[in-house]
Amino acid sequence: MVTPPFRKEPAIAPPLLIVVGLAREAAIAAPYGRVAIGAAGLARVLAEGAPAGIVSFGLCGALAPGLKVGDVMVAEAVVCGNDRWATDAAWTARLRVALPGAVSGAMTAGDVIVGTPAAKAALARATGAVAVDMESHAVAMAAQAAGAPFAVVRVVSDDAGRVLPKSAQAGFKADGEPDIVAVIAALARRPWEAPALIRVGMEAEAAFRALAVAARLLAAGG
Repeated sequence: MVTPPFRKEPAIAPPLLIVVGLAREAAIAAPYGRVAIGAAGLARVLAEGAPAGIVSFGLCGALAPGLKVGDVMVAEAVVCGNDRWATDAAWTARLRVALPGAVSGAMTAGDVIVGTPAAKAALARATGAVAVDMESHAVAMAAQAAGAPFAVVRVVSDDAGRVLPKSAQAGFKADGEPDIVAVIAALARRPWEAPALIRVGMEAEAAFRALAVAARLLAAGG
């Protein structure tokens, strides 16, 4: 039996583990399960025992040209290099029912930010994925090792044609908290990026709102 999508009082123990990359994502997910930030946080939680299920949850970047900011993706697989992990089919099907209009397809993931349209297009060709994040590969590997089902729910925060400014890429610490000092320093070196940085912030805010809506829908459907 697999834990239903985001349930405040899981029917089976140990509870659902939600893996995110950012503190803002963690705040959105916190009411619905135990939250781990990044691969390091995931490893710490797994050291205490295998969860009933693991979900990679948060924002992602679009690789497919048709995806737009705020679109929800429920991945059918995670691709990283030569490896491919299928998400739990039954759980993924329930997630899609709870999230009408969600996009399906493969998610790719890695440790490097993909910040240009050319890099996104190359990654899409190489992997066949429609979106990219930085946590789902760690979730897939951890779930396989723990013998636990996993799923991926992500919301697009930048489309395939966007360039992510260098100053934005300096924006977060390892614990997922914003690194304002690093952003200001990067912007001081690249002041022409200010308009693009503002746009990134606005699009990220829209994506976070969509993520919060998705979390509520999942809770209601669970």
